[in-house]
Amino acid sequence: MNQLDQLKQYTTVVADTGNFKQLAQFAPRDATTNPSLILKAVQAADYAPLLADTVAAHRGQPLDAIVDQVLVRFGLEILKVVPGRVSTEVDARLSFDTAATLARARRLMALYEAAGIGRERVLIKIAATWEGIQAAKVLEAEGIRCNLTLLFAFCQAVACGDAGVRLISPFVGRIYDWYKKNAGAAWDEAAMAGPQDPGVRSVEAIYQHFKRHGIATEVMGASFRNVGQITALAGCDLLTISPDLLSALQASEAPLNRRLDAAAAQAMDLPELHYDEKAFRWALNEDAMATEKLAEGIRAFAVDAGKLDKMIQELN
Repeated sequence: MNQLDQLKQYTTVVADTGNFKQLAQFAPRDATTNPSLILKAVQAADYAPLLADTVAAHRGQPLDAIVDQVLVRFGLEILKVVPGRVSTEVDARLSFDTAATLARARRLMALYEAAGIGRERVLIKIAATWEGIQAAKVLEAEGIRCNLTLLFAFCQAVACGDAGVRLISPFVGRIYDWYKKNAGAAWDEAAMAGPQDPGVRSVEAIYQHFKRHGIATEVMGASFRNVGQITALAGCDLLTISPDLLSALQASEAPLNRRLDAAAAQAMDLPELHYDEKAFRWALNEDAMATEKLAEGIRAFAVDAGKLDKMIQELN
């Protein structure tokens, strides 16, 4: 049995791509997208007609409305392939605006519903800022399920759990990148691999806290750099994996064992934690890695959102 099939025994596998034509070969349950993945997809020849057709069908509408139509169009294509859910992201430039995030999230869901897709098949992806988490709290109360992304700090995860968020996406690879860069020549790749990887340890701590305290929020490790990070999190609720790493798992027959276990976590002596806004902002500020990577991630997604805007404007 290959490693991908072994992993599916313990964890729900999610494809991290906007390339829906690749999905079937990996048989993931869900799929996630983000502005960078959509931008990459629409630049490929296979998807250029989809972008052009969607823009043409909504010509004359406000730019942000056309962008949402494009995002949902990709989501609809993905949902033809996966049996579960698709995550569609709210514009990262709204990450510090609760009201605007709410408006865009409601519009995205309305577009899916108008296309005949039930709410249970869509996760609205929002950056895990304080403002984003508060928007998600409102949306969850309305029956709109959310995926909180760009999550690097433990306090972000705890606040999402308190808000009743359906799913969080802690970023393993970007945490790893930060620690490796900051260690410089002192970085020992072998010593920091697998279970010792700082990104892996971050997800493991969140998973254990949620299971110990009965928090229903699903934990989905994301942003992987290598197969070792993935296999070290076997047993996590979900893992969202890029096509190249899905292929690597599929090509390997090496044994893969469960590492995260809810029953074991429930027996751990872990303190219950909560954060109000002031405590959240202070805890995030005290975590240099999380502060830097959250800001960097929002900026990067905003740049790619701007590039997608420009492509649409040129067609409109």
